[in-house]
Amino acid sequence: MSGTPRGGAALIGAGILLSRIAGLVRQKIFAHYFSTSLAADAFNAAFRIPNMLQNLFGEGVLSASFIPAYSGLLARKQEEEARQLAGAVISALALIAAIGVLAGVLAAPALVTLIAAGFTGEKRELTILLTRILFPGAGLLVFSAWCLGILNSHRRFFMSYVAPVVWNLAMIAALIGFGSGTPQARLAVIIAWASVIGSALQFAVQVPLVLRLTKTVPMHFDFRSASARGVFSNFVRAFISRGVVQISAFIDSFIASWLPTGAVATVAYAQVL
Repeated sequence: MSGTPRGGAALIGAGILLSRIAGLVRQKIFAHYFSTSLAADAFNAAFRIPNMLQNLFGEGVLSASFIPAYSGLLARKQEEEARQLAGAVISALALIAAIGVLAGVLAAPALVTLIAAGFTGEKRELTILLTRILFPGAGLLVFSAWCLGILNSHRRFFMSYVAPVVWNLAMIAALIGFGSGTPQARLAVIIAWASVIGSALQFAVQVPLVLRLTKTVPMHFDFRSASARGVFSNFVRAFISRGVVQISAFIDSFIASWLPTGAVATVAYAQVL
């Protein structure tokens, strides 16, 4: 962010602040309806598993690999080359996300065993179901991270960082609309679908501005340009370092899954704060 103008830094801060406030409100309402119940444990464990896809291929990794190359092309007035690079990156992300989502849905039972080995019976089955629902939403958030890279490179900072507010609002609306009188297991499924819808909305609200800035993004799998090779070389290094962080993050859920009901939810609430 060293090259970010002071005004841009203020917009980034404002966007992040609004999204964090929306996240706290969402978590507060979620805790009101779920507390530290079996369904709360299942949802929080399931939410963390597909989130791995976003963390490995999303904002942090793309910021380290895509933004420097894309913004460099823009600075050199190579707009067509920048569009070609953006098209190559989103094409690769689409393929990777599709494979990751399909693999996650099919391997959900094994992933739950790996991340929440202490879950059994109804809690385990609900976690598997929620994991399968949530995976497509995580795939959509990868595209949202691509939009962030485009917008940041064009110095349009606010939209990319405030967009998660839409995702939070989708879940808040579902909680308020269906929370009263709905059994917790069913409500957890509804909130999972609301998360997927919110992920789609988070991507959708950024697309018009992205297309206005880029004019067009030709999707292709031609990675022979020097900029494309540089992006994917840096991507691999960032991916590996991000993967190490993910492993350490899953240890909390693994340990908490063996504790009494409510432990996973309690850890999740604490981590948000």
